[in-house]
Amino acid sequence: MHNIEPTTLWSQTVERLRSEIGEDADLWLRPIEALRIDDQVLHLKVPNKFFSDGIKDRYQKRLVSIFKDLTGLDIGIDYEICIDLTNRLPPTDPIPGPIPQSEFPLSEFNPRYTFASFVVGKSNRLAYATADVISKNPGTQYNPFFLYGGVGLGKTHLLHAIGNALRQGFPRSRVLYTTAEEFVNDYINSIHHRKTDDFRAKYRNLDCLLIDDIQFLIAKEQSEQEFFHTFNSLFDSRHQIVITSDRVPKEMTPHERRLVSRFEWGQVADITPPDLETRIAILRKKSELEQFYVPDDVILFVASTVKSNIRLLEGSLIRLKAFASMTGSSLTVDGAKDILKDSLPHDVASTVQMETIQRMVSHKYSLDIKDLKGQQRTASIALPRQLAMYLASIMTDLSSTDIGRAFGGRDHTTVLHSRKKIQKLLDEDPFFLELVNKLQADIKSVEN
Repeated sequence: MHNIEPTTLWSQTVERLRSEIGEDADLWLRPIEALRIDDQVLHLKVPNKFFSDGIKDRYQKRLVSIFKDLTGLDIGIDYEICIDLTNRLPPTDPIPGPIPQSEFPLSEFNPRYTFASFVVGKSNRLAYATADVISKNPGTQYNPFFLYGGVGLGKTHLLHAIGNALRQGFPRSRVLYTTAEEFVNDYINSIHHRKTDDFRAKYRNLDCLLIDDIQFLIAKEQSEQEFFHTFNSLFDSRHQIVITSDRVPKEMTPHERRLVSRFEWGQVADITPPDLETRIAILRKKSELEQFYVPDDVILFVASTVKSNIRLLEGSLIRLKAFASMTGSSLTVDGAKDILKDSLPHDVASTVQMETIQRMVSHKYSLDIKDLKGQQRTASIALPRQLAMYLASIMTDLSSTDIGRAFGGRDHTTVLHSRKKIQKLLDEDPFFLELVNKLQADIKSVEN
């Protein structure tokens, strides 16, 4: 093995794979560095786990086969993760020459959406930390940054926080916030008015693109393709891309399949519903910003009741403030219950219990509850388990993380997959729809 030089072997292997597959292989393998060969194992330096997982899934068998062709030896692969990409991807200068305002309209960022006003908890710590690093050194370590999570959990807040920070730190940088819907509309209008060159100049000559709700783009074939090329242009120029979505990349099914792999090139992070302590901290921060005193017991009541949506959480506080301002009365828990009774998602007393759902589903399918929490994946158990997860997600205030924990410690992405699969069955099978409706009614009757 001493006569095999690792960098030479790797470069020859990549060149052959590139000729077979094309640019996708090149872009996946370009940031990889061959370190050494020990005991017939080639050690590769990768930027993060997404790269190593992606290479294992897509190319590892072929890579090993090429090693064999080139050397006549069975050479394996081991990955060493190096998060800091600074040496591999040198920092881009986000301060180009001045661009006249008339030539490039800059985004207006919400001044209230800053890192200082964002409450950090277990549910969003990775997302916050990544966004903060990007705002200080865009286009280097975490590019692209793909952020996913449910409605009202703070994704848009972080996009605007990045924008506000970049404007302050790099005042001449070209930063654009947009939604996927606006991107699609801009593209359609550019075609209609024969101004596609202007459209591409707007989106591809940026230092940072912040695009919200990318799931809106999926299944719009021409717009997908245009965004694919926009992404490539920005990425190849080492310019920052931040994308938000309501789902993880692997759950998307775009026409342009290469989009999914590109979403996973950099950092992928989720925001889940905040825990009780974080919800309390959010309400206290909001009351400080609004200069409005709320008793601790009222804060605890609201935080215990509104569990899955920060927007609704903060909206409840604004509603309490408006009532107190108009009436001049002090807030109490009983008063808050009455004021918010029409806007809260569930009354505290009427929340369905997870145990009831699991018991009723198990009984319906002649299973033991422990089967739903176990590791068996046979169809006779997998479907009831997915159905129970689906019912828990629509009949309780529990987060996907909490639901997954109640089913044997499963990941929240498993819960999201179950919801998607059951919803598809409901849309396609009227008999299954009737069964689920009956099961929901039975669960509610037991709870009541």
